[in-house]
Amino acid sequence: MEIARPAKMRYCTKCVYPKSSAVPLAFDEKGVCSGCRVHDQKIHIDWKKMEEKLKKLVEPYRSKGNKYDCIVPVSGGKDSYFQTWYVTNVLKMKPLLVTYQGNDYYDVGLKNLHNMRNVFNADHFIMGPSVDILKKLHKKCFKMMGDMSWHNHCGIFSFPVQAAVKFKVPLIIWGEHGYTDIGGMYNMNDLVEMTKKYRTEHACRGFDWYDMIDEEIGITEKDLLCHKYPTDEELEENDIRGIYMGFYVFWDANAHFKRMTEELGFLPAEFPFERTYRRFSALDDMHEAGIHDYMKFIKFGYGRGSDHPCKDIRLGYMTREEGIANIKKYDAVKPMQDLNRWLKYVEMTEEEFDRTADTFRDPSVWWIQDGEWWKDNIWGEPSSYGKVWLTEELQKKYYWNDTKKGISRGPLLITQGRQDIKKSSEEKLSTVPQN
Repeated sequence: MEIARPAKMRYCTKCVYPKSSAVPLAFDEKGVCSGCRVHDQKIHIDWKKMEEKLKKLVEPYRSKGNKYDCIVPVSGGKDSYFQTWYVTNVLKMKPLLVTYQGNDYYDVGLKNLHNMRNVFNADHFIMGPSVDILKKLHKKCFKMMGDMSWHNHCGIFSFPVQAAVKFKVPLIIWGEHGYTDIGGMYNMNDLVEMTKKYRTEHACRGFDWYDMIDEEIGITEKDLLCHKYPTDEELEENDIRGIYMGFYVFWDANAHFKRMTEELGFLPAEFPFERTYRRFSALDDMHEAGIHDYMKFIKFGYGRGSDHPCKDIRLGYMTREEGIANIKKYDAVKPMQDLNRWLKYVEMTEEEFDRTADTFRDPSVWWIQDGEWWKDNIWGEPSSYGKVWLTEELQKKYYWNDTKKGISRGPLLITQGRQDIKKSSEEKLSTVPQN
């Protein structure tokens, strides 16, 4: 019998991103994605002129001596080091470093984080929920949206803004604008700034702190205080403004890593990651390049084995052919070391993880054939990627226009709004067999 399946996946002809990218992409008539097109704008930017523009922008925010000049949100990674170096050495400002601590650091990442206040002679404000609450959030968010790291996204984009209000420091200097860097959400000349809308709709996946309150498992409003975003009145009263350095300074993570290592003692991982070749990323969140990234593969059919080559192809460090080789090597790897660590952390079995993970697969990427998951590959023919854990009822939306069974593809809810995701995940999980 001929297998019904989704339309053939489209891939960027310049980098290696698929159309199913978690960050929305548009393709031009040559098949080049919007992320590559916006990145190419950087070649024509006068970066010296942009640096002078940035210096002029920050000048009015210099304190007279009784406050910090700015807030710099940091995780302790190579980009955090570069941001802080630039703020202190080029802009000559006195920042308050602010960190949301999600209890997911590697030892080397934690060492880099705590070393920052000594390296940069800067005060450092670190805040994080209790470990018990973090464990509950990990498990709840995995089941709710397939993202155990949601608390990190929300905390990173909320707590530094809280700190700006608390210390009455109007200017927040972020690093790169993620969705513009990856997918070309904005033109480089737009110079977009921080908004609550971006934080909620993109970083927080359309959810907010109040969606995490759960009397049954013991999460209250008071447990989520560092995930709250300041009110509009607080933002206006303190004239809070957040800018992205990546619009004013050429962003190259490989160059940042080299410089921060040689000059400031930044430490990379001494061990290989399971799902990427890079050893200087995700040291602040052990799951980011592990099971969190594996869930991106489960949902959208790609992971950091694609993300990192895309960045390196655009910057000229890697060819597209080399990128495809890395996809073959890394994207489908189930990171058992990180998975076992996380399963123990949240007290879950691997079978429960697999059954829940399968409910988040994108039907425009995946189809079912002979009891296994199939998808297209950038190198040519499709292939299978393991056992299907879904019940027969939940498998229906993965049979495309199968008239013999009277089945039609179900609606795709994975990337829609908060209420749709919540309703969909609750309905799906109610039918997942429990151990």
